[in-house]
Amino acid sequence: MRAVGVERILREAGVGRASLYRHFPGKDDLLVAVLTERDRNWRAWLAARVGASDLEPAELPLALFDGLHERFAAMGFRGCAFINTMVEEADPDSPAHGVAADHKERVITYLDGLLRDCGYRSHEVLSRQLALLADGAIVTALREGTPDAALRARGIAAALLGAADREETRQEREEDAPARM
Repeated sequence: MRAVGVERILREAGVGRASLYRHFPGKDDLLVAVLTERDRNWRAWLAARVGASDLEPAELPLALFDGLHERFAAMGFRGCAFINTMVEEADPDSPAHGVAADHKERVITYLDGLLRDCGYRSHEVLSRQLALLADGAIVTALREGTPDAALRARGIAAALLGAADREETRQEREEDAPARM
């Protein structure tokens, strides 16, 4: 982020300096806007990926790792903009660092709700564990240059979910109801 100068931004965006500064008082403001939009897009992607999954309710949180595997395999994968931002903007008071950290917390909140809806009693703990696995897989995929880190993280996540205490969800009760009669 710091390595890209305003001149390059102007050249690649095809806008004039006055237009850029009319919308963004400084480069940091542009970075915050980009991260804010990426946050919305990434979380929408995750929700869509989970929603489109045909996994059983107990396994639905694993859709995160299936989606990451696809992302890691895509051309141009360069890691996580939010992790990269927190590394480069290490000051927690930096607005960009704050947006990146908030993104990670929003992902954890999403995972917490998903795990709760899937019947996991320890959803608060599991959500943070799955987020840790996802972040580790992102960094490892970038380091190794292969999508396999998502599959390894998925295996660990499956073991965590398998060992977790879970209650039957309403959907599962409704699906089993005809069989119980």
